[in-house]
Amino acid sequence: MGNETISTMNNMINCPTVLTGISHEMRTHMNAIVAFSFLMKDNCCNNSDRDEFSNQILNSCEQLLGLFDSFLDTAIIDTGNSKADLKICKLDSLLDDLLSEFREELGKEDHKDLELVTEIQFSNSVEVNIDKNKLYRVIRSLFQNSVKNTKSGYIKIGYFLRDDKVNFYILDSGLGYFKCKEFLQTEDLNESLLLYNDPYTAINITLAKKLIHMLSGTICVECNGLTGTGIYFSIPAKMVVGSNININKYLNTMIAI
Repeated sequence: MGNETISTMNNMINCPTVLTGISHEMRTHMNAIVAFSFLMKDNCCNNSDRDEFSNQILNSCEQLLGLFDSFLDTAIIDTGNSKADLKICKLDSLLDDLLSEFREELGKEDHKDLELVTEIQFSNSVEVNIDKNKLYRVIRSLFQNSVKNTKSGYIKIGYFLRDDKVNFYILDSGLGYFKCKEFLQTEDLNESLLLYNDPYTAINITLAKKLIHMLSGTICVECNGLTGTGIYFSIPAKMVVGSNININKYLNTMIAI
C-alpha cells in the first residue's frame, strides 16, 4: 500500500469536514426521532399515521447506528488493532446470510421499486480461507451506498473465484457513480466532501477501502450505465486442499429476488 493511500485513509478521522458532516447527520436523525415521537403522542394521530411515524423513527435509528458503527470501525482500523481473521467457508453459500438480510431490507415499503439480483457461478461447494466478518462489513457498506443512491431499478451482487482470489461486484442503476468515484479515489477527503456533501457515503466508501486493503485486496469503481455505480473488489482466498471446484456452466445465470 502506497504512502499516499495510507495518508488518505488516516486523514479520515482528522478531517474537519467529516466531523462536521457526521455531527450534522446525527443531529438530523436525532431531531427526526424526537419529532416523530412527539407526533405519535398526538391524540389526533390515527393508527396508520403511528405506523408511518414508527417506521420513520426506526429508519432514523438504523441510519444513525450505521453511521456511528462505520465511523468507529474506521477509527479502530487506524489504530492498527484490527487484524484479518481467516476461517474456512463454503464459497457457494458464503453470502447467504447477508443476502437474506438485504432481501428483508428491500422488502420494506420504502424500497418497493428496488430489486435485488444475484449472479450464481458455482454448482459445487468450494471451501476457501477468508475473513467472512470483514467481508460482510465491506459488502454491507457498499450495499447501503447503493440503496441510498438508487430509488428504483436494481442492485446486483455477484462473485467468482479466480487465481486464488475471490472477486466481488456490487452494481446498481442509481445516481451515485461520480460521488462514489470521488470518495474512492480522493487524496483529500476534505475537498471531496466540499464537492459532494455526503459524509454517510464518504465514511462507508472509506471503511470498505480500508477493510479491503487490510485483507490485501484491491478495489475499483466503474460507471454502470449512465450514472449507476459498479464497485469491483478482490481479496485473496486460497482454496482449501481437497475442495472440488466446478464452475457452473450457466456462468451468466441471474436470480432476481
